[in-house]
Amino acid sequence: MKNYRNAFIITLITSLVLAAGLAYVGWRYVVRRSVTPPAGVAPPPGASTTAAGVQPAEQAPSAPKETQLVPVQLSPQRLQSIGITSAPVEIKPLSNEVRAVGNVAVDERLQAYVQTRFSGWIQKVFVDTTYQFVRKGQPLFTIYSPDLVTTEQEYLLAKQNRNLLSQSTVPGVAQGADSLLTAAEERLRQWNIPQREIQHLEATGQVRHELEIDSPVSGYVTERNALPNLYVQPATRLYTVADLSTVWVFAEIFQSDMGQIKVGDTATVTSDAYPGRTFYGRVDFIYPEVDMATRTVKVRLVFSNPGLKLTPGMFVNVDMKIPLGRQLAIPATGVFHTGTRNIAFVDHGQGYLEPRDVTLGPRAGDEYAVLKGLKPGERVVTSANFLVDSESQLQAALGAFAPPPPSAAGANQGNAPQTKAEFSTAPSPPSKGKNTFRVKLTENSAPVAGAQVTVTFFMPAMPAMGMSAQRVAVKLGDQGGGNYEGTGELPSGGTWQVTLVALKGGQTLARKQFTVNAEGGM
Repeated sequence: MKNYRNAFIITLITSLVLAAGLAYVGWRYVVRRSVTPPAGVAPPPGASTTAAGVQPAEQAPSAPKETQLVPVQLSPQRLQSIGITSAPVEIKPLSNEVRAVGNVAVDERLQAYVQTRFSGWIQKVFVDTTYQFVRKGQPLFTIYSPDLVTTEQEYLLAKQNRNLLSQSTVPGVAQGADSLLTAAEERLRQWNIPQREIQHLEATGQVRHELEIDSPVSGYVTERNALPNLYVQPATRLYTVADLSTVWVFAEIFQSDMGQIKVGDTATVTSDAYPGRTFYGRVDFIYPEVDMATRTVKVRLVFSNPGLKLTPGMFVNVDMKIPLGRQLAIPATGVFHTGTRNIAFVDHGQGYLEPRDVTLGPRAGDEYAVLKGLKPGERVVTSANFLVDSESQLQAALGAFAPPPPSAAGANQGNAPQTKAEFSTAPSPPSKGKNTFRVKLTENSAPVAGAQVTVTFFMPAMPAMGMSAQRVAVKLGDQGGGNYEGTGELPSGGTWQVTLVALKGGQTLARKQFTVNAEGGM
């Protein structure tokens, strides 16, 4: 019994091992079949073959290929139908206009603070409201200072002693009296005591217990801390007086315009508060910092303020005209922006249009300065650039599969007869959606049967509209009598470039390239 049990366990273990081995072999077979190409099929480019099969090699993504453009030749009817106009490339003086918004602020250089250089108590306050206009020399308040009264008394006593000792014959006595008087007078001047107060002391010989403090400038009181019976010290700011005859305007200029602005440029300001009124100023300072949120730079402008019309905090419109000098210029409509390139189509006349990559300078109103790519006297297309670009892309794309020259393709054909191909559609003209395409092949007025006819529709990419290139190929079936017919669906309306190819016996019977306009939207 025990031997049977051992035999059963050994058999079970052997079966499990065999099952695992078969499962592993099957898994490897499935993986190998999934990565190994069929017989006769070359491995994909960039793949490396190993013992386990074909594994794709890691490749860095390539950069997107630039759209190729080629010159185009348009008929006069085509030029007129799409409305092409042109303008000359000229050297002319350019000026750019930079517009911005700003706010009026106080000119910090014309602000004055009223403080005393001694301690004391304010007695009377004459200017007791903020934004009250004061003139230079106008009384603001009076102050009583024990230190000032003591110094004035010392001044009078020094003056009296000088008068008494001026005739002294004792060496140094008269000179010492003069020194005491000079020191007392100098202390009064250091305390910024008005000259009229010193003259009053000399004239009357009496000390006044209240000193009158006057405004140092003319302007508006923007801050007031002077109150009756207030004890003040030299650090106490009692008044702030702002002279508004000249004000600052802080404007926010976009980073893209900063290269054109410099200190000293003229500027004008207008405000909705004064329709038709213009204020003239100049650029005073450009702050060396760009706002990370708005990508603008703060520019400080200085404006004279006749009549005090511009008040701090007022919102204004700023206009700066920046002279750019004489430069090569073209109309702004003559530049086609693809996103990565700036292209101008040079009009050589008689419908021949050549695409050129141009390097642009600053924009000046409705014109661009051109740094590279054009010459004076040339003409550039200023309208329908989008259609010309599409036509150029279309011709470039068709050029990739254009028929070989007769010397190569027809070397072994001799004088082959010409096959005539007539193309038609139903409906006519074609429209977006399903259409029927017909071709009739004749050779010396006789129908051609047994040909392989293909009609290819192509529309180039339109990056400005977010559309990629479109291609539709339709094979036409032989209907007898040289007639070929097939159906296909056009994904959009617009101008399609059509290539008709008819082959028979490996040789090209007919090949035509033309355009059709399909109805319907994009």
